[in-house]
Amino acid sequence: MGKYRMAHTMIRVMDLEKSLAFYEDALGFKEVRRKDKPEGKFTLVYLGDGQTDFTLELTYNYDPEKPYVIGDGYGHLAVEVEDLEASHEEHKAKGYDVTDLSGLDNGVKSYYFIKDPDGYKIEIIRLK
Repeated sequence: MGKYRMAHTMIRVMDLEKSLAFYEDALGFKEVRRKDKPEGKFTLVYLGDGQTDFTLELTYNYDPEKPYVIGDGYGHLAVEVEDLEASHEEHKAKGYDVTDLSGLDNGVKSYYFIKDPDGYKIEIIRLK
């Protein structure tokens, strides 16, 4: 059996341009490749962080009729940042839906969550 390596995570989005703007503005992600499939009526856009090979795939199905149901099985994406407090303040100032700073170890604040335009949760974690 070969070695496995993480490649990407896919989420479905209602408004591709709105989602692209969010991920670039809020997290600094950039488009690294795109596949337009008009015959299948969808577009795939892969976003990268410029530091790792891992990508976030945004799947846009042409003319979705209603918002996607995220479901109770979805957890979250997670990204790391050096200055957690500055990131939190910037996201709040820009009007994004963010939680308060929180932590799991002895009350030390080490993360918060931000929601993207489709309601997906993204955990912002203090880089250790």
